[in-house]
Amino acid sequence: MLAIAIFTVFVGFLFWLSWFLGKKAQSADGFFVAGGEIHWFVNGIALTGGYLSAASFLGICGMIAFKGFDGYLYSIGFLSGWVVALFVVAEPLRRLGKYTFADALGSRFKSKTIHLAAGISTLVICMCYLVPQMVGAGVLIEPLLGIPHHWGVIVVGVVVIVIVASAGMSSTTYVQFIKAGMLILFSGLLVTAVCVRGLHSEPDTINTSGEKVAHYQFKKLTIDDEAGLQESLNGTGYSYVDTVEVDSLDGESMQKWVVLSELSPLEVDEDGETYHLIRRGQRLPVVRDPEGAIAAFMSDVAGTDIGGEGREVTVQSVRVVKKDGGPYAKIEGWWRMEERPGGGTVLVETQDVTKTSAGDIYVNGLPAVNGSALAPMGRIAEFGSRTGHDGKTGPVGPLRLLSIFSDPETEIELPRGTDISYKGSEVELYYPEMVAGNELMRPGGHFKIATSSIWGKLDFISLMLALFFGTAALPHVLIRYYTVKDSTAARRSTIVAISAIGLFYIMTLYLGLGAIANGVLNPQSDNMSAPLLALSFGKVLFAIITALAFATVLGTVSGLIIAASGAVANDLMDKFMHRSMSGKAKVVTAKITAVSVGVVAVILGILFKGVNVGFLVGWAFAVAASANFPAIIMVLFWKRTTAAGIICSILVGIAASLGIILAGPDMFKLYGFSSSDAWIPLGQPAILSMPLSFVTLIVVSLMTQESKSEEDLAELSKAG
Repeated sequence: MLAIAIFTVFVGFLFWLSWFLGKKAQSADGFFVAGGEIHWFVNGIALTGGYLSAASFLGICGMIAFKGFDGYLYSIGFLSGWVVALFVVAEPLRRLGKYTFADALGSRFKSKTIHLAAGISTLVICMCYLVPQMVGAGVLIEPLLGIPHHWGVIVVGVVVIVIVASAGMSSTTYVQFIKAGMLILFSGLLVTAVCVRGLHSEPDTINTSGEKVAHYQFKKLTIDDEAGLQESLNGTGYSYVDTVEVDSLDGESMQKWVVLSELSPLEVDEDGETYHLIRRGQRLPVVRDPEGAIAAFMSDVAGTDIGGEGREVTVQSVRVVKKDGGPYAKIEGWWRMEERPGGGTVLVETQDVTKTSAGDIYVNGLPAVNGSALAPMGRIAEFGSRTGHDGKTGPVGPLRLLSIFSDPETEIELPRGTDISYKGSEVELYYPEMVAGNELMRPGGHFKIATSSIWGKLDFISLMLALFFGTAALPHVLIRYYTVKDSTAARRSTIVAISAIGLFYIMTLYLGLGAIANGVLNPQSDNMSAPLLALSFGKVLFAIITALAFATVLGTVSGLIIAASGAVANDLMDKFMHRSMSGKAKVVTAKITAVSVGVVAVILGILFKGVNVGFLVGWAFAVAASANFPAIIMVLFWKRTTAAGIICSILVGIAASLGIILAGPDMFKLYGFSSSDAWIPLGQPAILSMPLSFVTLIVVSLMTQESKSEEDLAELSKAG
């Protein structure tokens, strides 16, 4: 209730702010760039608020928690791009533009087609950036309000549309300013709490009832003979059901999975109708039996000649068996078969989510509707001998925490997952995997730069190129340079933004590692790692962090929709179609665009449910680096650039980057195919699409020099 209350108050405040500032957004200047009257410090923090998106707060923290230092490379890339924005783009772009970056590109040429190409690019990039924000919104609202993911996305869409359509850049600026300040403040408090609590090999976790319980440690069964599994399981309480062989994740070997059944005692609650059991640290109400079917079954079988032992009945999709005179639930679970290096075979307990052909969903062998849930995962399983700790550290400093995680003798338990098909059902399996500390903190494991694969190395380099050069070409970042009075203020805003963003990104590393150490990882969604870490410290901090994460989404989405609205109203309708629109007409068109873009973003946010938001936002950076960045740099610093060169460069950059993304291995996984079936073995496009865009601009410009006047050359020289 507290989280809902904070969420409601925050949304109410945003609506009031939009109404209050809406009176200043009647003109085109007021709506698109807040009249250019924003103070440089406020604008710098607002830049921070617009840039620190769901990918930064939810996606990067989750990627660090699941992939280690490789996830932090996103933070490094996101921050490093601001160097280009500060030293190359900020001041000259402010001098040349008015509402959108297309104004800057078109200021030296009398070409309406430049506005068309730049407008299309802005819409494509904004949509690529909007999708992960809406996915993150659904992830946040689902546990906060207890509503399905799609309704969470719709709620955020409605709130953002109201904010943008009411007051434009004025309300967006102050939403981003407030959000950035509070996000940095409370993230710092959460990092401090992680260090004060210290590290523990058996951390307390929060169960489905919100109660603190001991961290669940997955069981391991040693078997003597794989061929005689049932005999090896005698006395363990488990019975052999089946063995399934599937291709391993590397595609080079087979992985064996074993299905075992167990009997778990059912206990009836005081109401005499609800039966629950204790499993994996959770008290689960698995059957509600108002008709007394279980009691009747027990009474009936008790009167048989054999006492009814072993007989079973199914009540609400739960198989109930009589054993030792009481009811037991018969549950089937999955175990991962591992061969030990020194010989011998071990079965490792896993978690599963099964969707049957009839559409029924089972979680860890129990119907999902009965309250079953996956147990949280992740922990430091063993401290290295050099750390001097035996299972618990007590308070640690920031550097000490990093040294413990980096110790090669530290063993860290991380969740891993795979999907298989079994008897017509689709099964998601989640299992613990031990990773050495130095491997977790060494870059290259996820991106495979330490392997012999050339594509893994190229993928990593391509991602860094996109993050480094894409930042200075994002439409919702560029538009903020027009909200201050001059180029000096734009430069100062960028310095403030770099300082604030850098501080926050340092904290993301501790938030991700803290989520591991406190055992709060949801194996189904890495996006919730930071909020679940906050929940481990209490519901108050969880409520605040969740509300701030929601504000993070709102701030970024508002900026993106403003940028998209400006592209349609200013670039496409006014400059390209020559509608000769008045300032008021531009504002009306922008508000209609805001509603339309918001609706499309909601639909895509629902369709991309479950995909890591940090991964998705990389698409926007790749397109921006490929389509916008070459055009901006060349129009500012190459005197021989022509309008035709800019247009072709933008269009080629869009087509090449999107084409490589859609044909790459990451998208083929989303299509339901194997990544090895991808048409292009490269997941990140910038290393190919960005040079191609530069070459296109140079070649086309050289071929169309006669179309550029001496006056154009003089203007370009002055701008550079």
